[in-house]
Amino acid sequence: MPRMNRWSLLLLACVAGAALAQPNGILLVAKPGLPDPNFSETVVLVARTDDAATVGVILNRPSVRRLVDVAPSWPGAENLTEPLYTGGPVLRQVVVALYASEEPPKAAAFRVLPQVYLSMHPANLEPLVAQPSARMRLYAGFSGWAPRQLEAEMASGSWYVLRATEELVFRKDTTGMWRELVERARGSRVARDPATFVAAR
Repeated sequence: MPRMNRWSLLLLACVAGAALAQPNGILLVAKPGLPDPNFSETVVLVARTDDAATVGVILNRPSVRRLVDVAPSWPGAENLTEPLYTGGPVLRQVVVALYASEEPPKAAAFRVLPQVYLSMHPANLEPLVAQPSARMRLYAGFSGWAPRQLEAEMASGSWYVLRATEELVFRKDTTGMWRELVERARGSRVARDPATFVAAR
């Protein structure tokens, strides 16, 4: 199946179905020299889908765009001054929210930490835009890997793997995040073991 078609189907599944997965809490930290410009010097928060694919958003790529540039008709979009982040190379026109909530989402979402969710569903996003909070970040597009694709990339030495924290995923200034986490990963046992991501499913 062509890549875009596959992710278009995933988008439809996330919008239409209940995709509330178990917490993942995994960060992928690009190793220095990773040649893919989509992921060079990135930190990616990821979650597993029910069919063993991996989706996520890049935490450290703020863009110059705002929500009103992508979704001008959304109520409240013009009031959001925070930049949209670049979530990844897949479906760049789709708005994705990373947000904290004590209550389970009303619509489809991936749970990436015990009270942190990733969602593309308008029923989740529209209330967030209407009443934004400090524990929310909006992305244009997302990152995605087919089943076993990411494991192959880790086996080839492309990524470090670290545990995520809520404080880290909502950090306001992400300028030095990649370099900081590379240094942390170099001293971490879990970062040197690609099997950790598989075990964390």
